[in-house]
Amino acid sequence: MVFGLAAASCGTAALPAEDKPAAGSVPFKVAAVASFETPWAMTFLPGSANTLVSEKSGQLWVVDTATGKKSAVSGVPAVKVAGQGGLGDVVVGPDNRIYLSFVEAGEGGTSGAAVGYGRLSAGPGGYALQGFKTVWRQNPKVSGNGHFSHRIAFAPDGAMFVSSGERQKGAPAQDLSGNLGKLLRLTPEGQPHPGNPFASRGGVAAEFWTIGHRNLLGIAFAPDGRLWEHEMGPQGGDEVNLILPGKNYGWPNVSNGSDYGGGDIPDHPTRPEYEQPKVWWNPSISPAGLIVYTGNLFPQWKGDLLLGALSGESLIRVDVNGDQAKKAERWPMKRIREVEQGPGGEIYLLEDNGRLLRLTPA
Repeated sequence: MVFGLAAASCGTAALPAEDKPAAGSVPFKVAAVASFETPWAMTFLPGSANTLVSEKSGQLWVVDTATGKKSAVSGVPAVKVAGQGGLGDVVVGPDNRIYLSFVEAGEGGTSGAAVGYGRLSAGPGGYALQGFKTVWRQNPKVSGNGHFSHRIAFAPDGAMFVSSGERQKGAPAQDLSGNLGKLLRLTPEGQPHPGNPFASRGGVAAEFWTIGHRNLLGIAFAPDGRLWEHEMGPQGGDEVNLILPGKNYGWPNVSNGSDYGGGDIPDHPTRPEYEQPKVWWNPSISPAGLIVYTGNLFPQWKGDLLLGALSGESLIRVDVNGDQAKKAERWPMKRIREVEQGPGGEIYLLEDNGRLLRLTPA
């Protein structure tokens, strides 16, 4: 069954010209595959049309994208579900291990993100994640239920990158005694990767690849090895960044947005010691999910970024040329939580609290 695009409800008349959803023909058709209550992330199993889909509520599914059949996976770790927290990312790592990120409870009402892995098995009793092992945790656990980030991406050399949000606290993003507000480079076993740029400072800083981040909800490697990232700004100032080792991306000292309520934050150009974003949005789009497209179904997009927008209710393409990026098309949708590329070059989207969609050429 094929569905049309949802009407945008993000007030496009007030947007700058380059931020308006694209007019005219849409280059893809949209088909619904399956439905979920709280979908958060997805990843395709190697050599298969089956995908794993996580739900914030703590459920993990194997989904046959050809038929839409959903099969529950047992053995998922217990998660704390509150606010933005719950079961998060799902990624296939080295040796086909299944990596999950999730939020776990701490003492005194605190919580923090964690990452672990297990092996997916299929038998008469159904699918199971066996031998799950937690290998990394946010440090420290703090109060509140926002900005966990906990996205996972594996580099071409096998290093594991994990995004760790600043938990809506601001200052921890610049504090080298904790790993909040950082992008981390780890071994597949969750240990600091040798050669990290802050290792000489000792302690948890040995995990850091970059610092000064807010809420990083998309990280993806390009075929040329470059790492791209996006994160939510405060009131405006959502960013796409090219990640460079050892750099400080400035939060909360600079932002191209404003504090909630309109309080001023210095813009990036006022502090040249901080790395500036390649692309940013005012007003906010609330970016979520990110891929670097490498398929053949949409050859005009090869090497470009595709990301979802939650408050911006759209799918967005960012044109990439080497280490430079600029805004391209924006197609109105519902709230998009996740973007993934299928084995045949199709684009798959997860609507926030909604459907798994497949995009193919129109």
